[in-house]
Amino acid sequence: MTAEGLHRPSLAAIVFERGIVRRSAIIALVVGTILNIINQGDALVSGAPLVAWKIVLTYCVPYCVSTYGAVTVRLEIMKRSVGAT
Repeated sequence: MTAEGLHRPSLAAIVFERGIVRRSAIIALVVGTILNIINQGDALVSGAPLVAWKIVLTYCVPYCVSTYGAVTVRLEIMKRSVGAT
């Protein structure tokens, strides 16, 4: 609780907030797909086997970066709103 009696959500609550998860998933889907085409496009075209761990990481990295950015902004907004009162 802050001095004003307002509840500050935990970091986990912010990270798993519906809007943040949704936006991060959309960004990961778009960016991860583009990066997979860039990184494994030759394997896709030639029919060669794809590397599963590369596919997973190619989607996880943009998801994590997007989530980090959204959480950082949310925490900064919360910090400023507490300081402004």
